Amino acid sequence: MPKIFDADALNLLAQSPQRVPGAIVTPHPAEAARLLGCDTVQVEMDRPGAGKLIAERFGAVCVLKGAGTLVCDRGAPLLLCDRGNPGMATAGMGDVLSGVIGALHAQGLDARVAAGAGTWLHSAAGDLAAARGGAIGLMAGDLMGHLRLLRNAPEKADGIPDPSF
Repeated sequence: MPKIFDADALNLLAQSPQRVPGAIVTPHPAEAARLLGCDTVQVEMDRPGAGKLIAERFGAVCVLKGAGTLVCDRGAPLLLCDRGNPGMATAGMGDVLSGVIGALHAQGLDARVAAGAGTWLHSAAGDLAAARGGAIGLMAGDLMGHLRLLRNAPEKADGIPDPSF
């Protein structure tokens, strides 16, 4: 059964560490630090190392959120998302990201592919939403129409956003 751990589920996992094979974990740097028993500065100093260590320790695919979100899976090449913008650092964006990844995983994509594709879709939608209305004041709900567009036509990620959204 597809599993994704975000927010308080990550806090519970940090308090009671256990392997969660086949799951996807989506920590931001502070959550990653709790999972690793270190501080956020240490996570930020070596984001790839932190993501890989979380993937190893918990037996899960790790989506380490932040500027240049990373997707780490044991023994697989690291994925780096080159999309997204500072306006996406708002309440609810991580929930949308987890929902997109979870939906793709539930549709049958394996955990690593769902995490990579979901991260890209989410970030590209955020860029389209920011291009349309600006990054300042961007809200999680602003991504919805763009997510649908990109899921059906990913080649439109570099296009001019439709002003009718």
